[in-house]
Amino acid sequence: MRPGARLAFDVGTARVGVARCDAEAILAVPVSTLRRDRYGGDLDEAADLVEEHGAIEAVVGLPRHMAGGSSSSTRDARHWARQLASLITPVPVRLVDERMTTVTAQQALHAAGRHAKDFRGVVDQAAAVVILEHALETERRTGAPAGELVTQRRGGRW
Repeated sequence: MRPGARLAFDVGTARVGVARCDAEAILAVPVSTLRRDRYGGDLDEAADLVEEHGAIEAVVGLPRHMAGGSSSSTRDARHWARQLASLITPVPVRLVDERMTTVTAQQALHAAGRHAKDFRGVVDQAAAVVILEHALETERRTGAPAGELVTQRRGGRW
């Protein structure tokens, strides 16, 4: 397991949930929720958080259909991840399958005594925690970073 803090991002159409882990990559905790901004303010905030926490890697949840297919949300998350990668180079960005993370996060919040009406403010952060925990567990189990490394397309275009 590589030592070092990581940040995870659960990218939605309105909000981006953020979570981080400690330098020993043991514990994932919620950080904040960013408002999506068509001018890229959320991306700037995300890049600032990566720097602030000294992250060795950023993990972005990749939403897929249960059967594994792509959707407009999948394309949006890929685009967001590529933009983040361009802002935080040389820190790598990896896309990690996030199927069922929101459901898992909602169940955990409900089990913790939170009411559904209170979820909106924290469910994205909780989903980011689930994404990060999955990525860390995968790395512990396989010895390799989880997910797919975000790379620049040929010709320097995203």
